[in-house]
Amino acid sequence: MTTEAISIVQAASLERRVAVLGAGSWGTTFAKVLAEGGAEVQLWARRPELAREITETHRNSDYLPGINLPITLTASPKIPSVLDRAEQIYVSVPSQTLRQNLAEIRDLVPEGVPVVSLMKGVEKGTGLRMSEVIIEALDIDPSLVAVASGPNLALEIAKRQPTAAVVSSESLETATLVAATATNPYFRSFVNTDVIGTEFGGVLKNLIAVAIGIVDGVGYGENTKASIITRGLAEMTSFAVSFGAKPETLAGLAGLGDLIATCQSPLSRNNTAGRLLGQGYRFDDVVRQMNQTAEGLASVAPILDLARSRGVDMPIVQQVSEVLAGTLDPRNIAPHLTETDEPQGE
Repeated sequence: MTTEAISIVQAASLERRVAVLGAGSWGTTFAKVLAEGGAEVQLWARRPELAREITETHRNSDYLPGINLPITLTASPKIPSVLDRAEQIYVSVPSQTLRQNLAEIRDLVPEGVPVVSLMKGVEKGTGLRMSEVIIEALDIDPSLVAVASGPNLALEIAKRQPTAAVVSSESLETATLVAATATNPYFRSFVNTDVIGTEFGGVLKNLIAVAIGIVDGVGYGENTKASIITRGLAEMTSFAVSFGAKPETLAGLAGLGDLIATCQSPLSRNNTAGRLLGQGYRFDDVVRQMNQTAEGLASVAPILDLARSRGVDMPIVQQVSEVLAGTLDPRNIAPHLTETDEPQGE
């Protein structure tokens, strides 16, 4: 770590005013992480009654029932007041509404302030990663944009169960500043500069988690699930590397780490959505039953489009797409399908 980076870490230990946009389970949890790391946190909640509950009772009963929130975390439905004097901005809104949300705040973002994506998706129509949407929509220098990813199931972290994450930016100084702010006794943030790998890892593991949920709903056992996780990681790595990612990033927290957590936990929204599909529910019924966004469902089509553009074969993700479309019986999803029946290298 450079001398400059070390000084950034030391400076980050001082109290900072940060803004978090989005009061769902992950936005609220990350706001809690930041507040318990020493920051003064303003959380934007679209609904006034939710903002009032968070500020007055220090609870978010809709998304984190039973969790007490720090007194240094307050909320408001008014974006200008949330962004006022913010030294860092964290964004946690559904990926497909990101551009619209950013349009509302473009003129309110303080100059030179890092903007951090907490989202794991790609934009329909453009195929852009969330950091790319932020750069484009805010007309901000890429060196001021960071992404945070890793094995981060919200409720476990809200309960202060120890975990780690990775913060990535093309600027090591920005990544280090954000990581230092997003670190506390139970949450440790590591850094890298592979934004592509870090971001695609967070997107792609959702798709594999949907596949795991499907076979779990069908009733298949551990062999099937282990095979899908392993071959799924191979698909994730091939895809991300084709766009310039480093393969080791996919073997780290943002890839394998996040994949394991998301595939094995009933707390995972994508796993839950897949399990409902495996139990025979139609796509529309699954969407109605989910009271939170399962980003993997929205990312399947744009990821497959991107894969085709690079000539990357993704048989597991393709099968998930067919289950979503109703053209493949969930019982027929399998990890062993390839383009040819001839033996292939692993």
